[in-house]
This record gives sequence, structure tokens and C-alpha cells, in this order.
Amino acid sequence: MSALVAYRVTTSSLLPLAASACARRFSAAAFLRKEVSDTPLTPPSKPSSDARLSKLGKAIADEYAALRERYDAPKHPVVLAHGLLGFAELKLAGSLLPGIQYWRGIKEALTAQGVEVITATVPPSGSIEKRAAKLAQDIEAQAKGKSVNVIAHSMGGLDCRYMISQLQPKMVDVKSLVTVGTPHHGSTFADYLINEIGPDFIPHVYNMWERTTGWEPSAFAQLTRKYMTEEFNPRTPDDPTVRYFSYGAMVKGKPPLLSPFRFSHRVIDGKEGPNDGLVSVESSQWGTYKGTLIGVNHLDLINWSNRLRFTVQKWMGHPPSFNAIAFYLDLADMLAKEGQ
Repeated sequence: MSALVAYRVTTSSLLPLAASACARRFSAAAFLRKEVSDTPLTPPSKPSSDARLSKLGKAIADEYAALRERYDAPKHPVVLAHGLLGFAELKLAGSLLPGIQYWRGIKEALTAQGVEVITATVPPSGSIEKRAAKLAQDIEAQAKGKSVNVIAHSMGGLDCRYMISQLQPKMVDVKSLVTVGTPHHGSTFADYLINEIGPDFIPHVYNMWERTTGWEPSAFAQLTRKYMTEEFNPRTPDDPTVRYFSYGAMVKGKPPLLSPFRFSHRVIDGKEGPNDGLVSVESSQWGTYKGTLIGVNHLDLINWSNRLRFTVQKWMGHPPSFNAIAFYLDLADMLAKEGQ
């Protein structure tokens, strides 16, 4: 039960607006739980003339299938910034049960390799502006004057970009930002949900969301392509003193029947092309684009993978080819080699 509740809280980026229909879709996805790897990777079957495939950049197939013997640690602490509806740790039963981690096993793995890790907790569905302000507060309180590198998943990358560009907190010195599956150019699925709900009914949905969760719903409208491309990006320029890196991901073929991303993937694929179920490869690109993780969905990126699916694939002779722990350890190693 606790894993299903955690899954709903962590993975519903953009989906809450679809109300009961999407809620049922989430319930069917109770299989998505612990695992650090994904399917064997080959690009989806598409005509070679499909220009969208040329935007993948470097196709990362199995570089993170297994842990290496050695990883270097960056000289500055690493901040982990969560996405929409995320958290650092969720406690559903106080001290009676272990807390549920957004970054499942990732913080512990980084710490074991000598990386100083800071986890931030921002308003789950608050505006980028409010989330960025809380991110700055958390970094200032925990970094204690040290320069930091930030690794951000999903909307967390937008929070950090705004913090760096607009807030410019005096006690926060960001050396680099690595975004993973961040919708820098918005999401077709956010467009779809808001258009389907319609302008007349959106205030009612937002009001119901706030009364039910206690969280303000300002984030959802900020994830549309129009808002990101016409408002957010033009007024949020990069800081020339900060190194910007990004990664995208894409599902191989169609998501499985019980995947919560089956419908959203189809919607995004029709407009933007390859995507991880919530964010397209094209939208994920910002700064130095390091490549596309092929066969990886939006949840796999934070180690919330489907153990049952991978077990079946192993039985069929297809060993997993993505290990989220290996991926984040490699990010830290990359930052170390970049002098960060």
C-alpha cells in the first residue's frame, strides 16, 4: 500500500489534472517499484526518414547497465532537486515505517562514494518562483557557504534555472546544473490536459486540487509549451559562470499495457516525438546535451522502476540495460572530471 501511495505522489507530474480517469491509470501501475535498471535498448522502429530521431543527440544504450569499480567524487557538494509533486523523504506512518525516498537509493550510493549530498524539499505543486525560493533556502541552510553542483529531475531543473537566473541568492553559489528529463520547452501533455479540461472548468479543478491536497496548483500551467517558450525561457537566461548539462530519455516502442505513461507517451509522441512518458527528448535539451537514455521512462530516471517487468525480461533472456544508481554515480564522476 505504501509503495502505491508513494508512486502516486512521486509520478503524477502533470497527470493530476486528468482527475479520476488518470487516477485509475495510476492505480493500475502498482507494479512500478524497486529496481535500478531498464530494458535492453534499441531505438524504436521508425522510418529512417523521421527527422525527429536526428534530435536524439548521443544515443545512450547500455553505458549504465552495471556499476563500475571506481567513481571519482566532485569537490563540491551535490544538491538533488526533485520534480513536480516530489519530496526528499515521505513518511506515511511516522516512525512506525521507514520513510520513502524520492531519490531511491541514489543519495546513499553517492554518499558511499564520498560525495557530499544535499537533498532539497520544495512545494510539491507550487509555482516555479516559490519552488525556487525554497530551493535556495534549503541549499543555503545545508551547504553553509560551500559552492554546489545541482542535479535536478524533471521540474526541479526549472526551479534551479530560475533560482540561478532571477533570484541570484547571495549565499548560494551554483557551479553546475545537470538536468535529467526536465521540460525546458514545456510538455505537449500539459497542453493536452489543460485544453481538455477547458478554461471554464480549470478554476474548479484547481480549487478541488488545493482543497484535497493542501497544495497550491500553480505549477501545472507553467509546464505548457506556450508558457515555457514565450515567457519562462526568454526571461530566464543562463548564467555564464554556471556550467549547464542535460540528459533526456525515451521509452523503447510503446509503454507496456499497465504503464501509467501509455497514454501520455502517445500524446507527446504525436507532437514532439520520442519521449520518456512525460517529457520529450527535444524538450529535455538545455546547455550541453549529453545524450538520450534509450529505453528509459520518467520514473526509471529516479530509480522507481518496474521490478516485475524487468524480472520477466530477465526470464526471456533480456538483461536490464539501465541502472539508475550507475547513472548518478557517473554524473558525479563526470562533474569531478569537469573540475566541479
